[in-house]
Amino acid sequence: MGESMTGLKRSHMCGTVTEKMIGQTVTMMGWVQRRRDLGQLIFIALRDRTGIVQIVIDGNTAEKALFEKAQALRSEFVVAVKGEVTARAEGNINESMATGKIEIVAKELRILSESEVLPFQIEDSVTVKDDLRLKHRYLDLRRPSQLKNIMLRHNVVQVIHSFLDEEGFLEIETPILGKSTPEGARDYLVPSRVHPGSFYGLPQSPQLYKQLLMVSGMDRYYQIAKCFRDEDLRADRQPEFTQVDMELSFVEENDIIDINERMMQRVFKELMNVEIALPMKRMTYQEAMERFGSDKPDIRFGMELKNISEIVKDTAFAVFENALKAGGSVRAINAKGCGNFPRKQIDALVEFVKTYQAKGLAWIAVNEDGSLKSQIAKFFTPEKLQEIVEAMEAKPGDLILICADKDKVVFDSLGALRLELSKKLELTKADDFAFLWITEFPMLEWDEEEKRYVAVHHPFTAPMDEDLPLLEKNPGAVRAKAYDIVLNGYELGGGSIRIHRKDIQQKMFSLLGFSLEDAQERFGFLLDAFQYGVPPHGGLAFGLDRIIMLLSGATSIRDVIAFPKAKDASCPMTDAPGAVEQKQLEELGIDIKKDKGQQSEKGE
Repeated sequence: MGESMTGLKRSHMCGTVTEKMIGQTVTMMGWVQRRRDLGQLIFIALRDRTGIVQIVIDGNTAEKALFEKAQALRSEFVVAVKGEVTARAEGNINESMATGKIEIVAKELRILSESEVLPFQIEDSVTVKDDLRLKHRYLDLRRPSQLKNIMLRHNVVQVIHSFLDEEGFLEIETPILGKSTPEGARDYLVPSRVHPGSFYGLPQSPQLYKQLLMVSGMDRYYQIAKCFRDEDLRADRQPEFTQVDMELSFVEENDIIDINERMMQRVFKELMNVEIALPMKRMTYQEAMERFGSDKPDIRFGMELKNISEIVKDTAFAVFENALKAGGSVRAINAKGCGNFPRKQIDALVEFVKTYQAKGLAWIAVNEDGSLKSQIAKFFTPEKLQEIVEAMEAKPGDLILICADKDKVVFDSLGALRLELSKKLELTKADDFAFLWITEFPMLEWDEEEKRYVAVHHPFTAPMDEDLPLLEKNPGAVRAKAYDIVLNGYELGGGSIRIHRKDIQQKMFSLLGFSLEDAQERFGFLLDAFQYGVPPHGGLAFGLDRIIMLLSGATSIRDVIAFPKAKDASCPMTDAPGAVEQKQLEELGIDIKKDKGQQSEKGE
């Protein structure tokens, strides 16, 4: 049961009461964080989204009904309190609270609603399993850290809206129910009742619509866009996510990069008071792979890859020899100060790279006296080992880790290994923000399974002008006018200059294995539009969830989304996805196929 708040109007939020208000009567409403009963004195910590304030009920001076009501309070009861702001006694000041120098002496108290015993305490210090948090997400969001993340998200969006408005962008909504054009991740499909057997696809991005907006002459578009991908989840992925999506006409790469650099600079300055130096660093895709083994490198620490293929090419070590004969490479990283790792710890690193398809990991430890220890020493002369050490600039106490295989395996393995070591050695800090642009991505990559080229970004990315002749001669060597913005080893966003010529777009579809009929069937509306005057255009999309995750120091985007999904794309709170009534399925012309186990169970 709860009392009515009729006749009471909230005058202040809990965290906004200050010393300047001493002597004033205020009315506040919120949740009971805790109650302390000291006999005739009852203290209540009252909480809302702005913070906590202390309420005092003195049994010696308060009315009996008020005191008894205070005695009945429990954690998470929702109450309204009217009282006078007073200064705390000198010994009771709490410097760790924004309201720690004042308290409210209650004159009126109403219990607006009561709470059952909680499944977990509303405190950041309490460890709660993810499943339980997501099941009771509305309680989890009351915890200060979660509330802070959601408020930060709101503030970031406000800064972005303001900045892009100043830059002349129009905020335009694009459809959620669109045409399914799968190329990469799976689409979520929505059946049509009006068109039996036909389906809408939920957008993986507003890509085609925003290009059509450029054809429409909108010039500068943006949207905080909801997007959907039916794919396996990770810590930084969700089936539905939010993009800061934009597209601009009559621009080149530098124009788009400049706008987004200044937008990030504004966000970090206004919300984190962090100065981001411009221009941000840039690195080609090829350089990033050669130096860091990744197209989204964390550049806050060294441990860069070095190609030692030339040094070891004439040795008798079969592992290196076979890798080089197969067109691969031999590369290494220098783990500074790790030469004293015990063999068990080195073996764990060997097992780690095997998850990236590496067959193993060779190592050379430089002892403090300069002598060398290695499991491959017998295959090399002391002079050759020393040559490797010098090439890696290794000093006493260092550990050289070597991988030999196809380039992709070597890059993946050593790129992941340097990140793993940086965590173990605590080489980075969360509040150190290192931005980087990766440019000149490959246009296409060969898919061994499908035996065809696939687009590295998407089929609408323009090739670099100087590489246009290679579309006929050597498509795999074509570089794209594509760019990704990277922060601390995470891809924050990516974009490209788009193809605005119909002939090049059709050539791209041909390289991707689409016949003219296939291309017309999937993307006919875009190709048709390209007949009527298309401005050169390009754009970019940021992952908003990922930006907030990095700004807040969270370890998962689930912590910065109000109602996220679990790892299997389900919602423990609402039990979505769920079954629907047979009548709804019949209206849609859908028949659910059961596997044999389900059929026999239904029969029983």
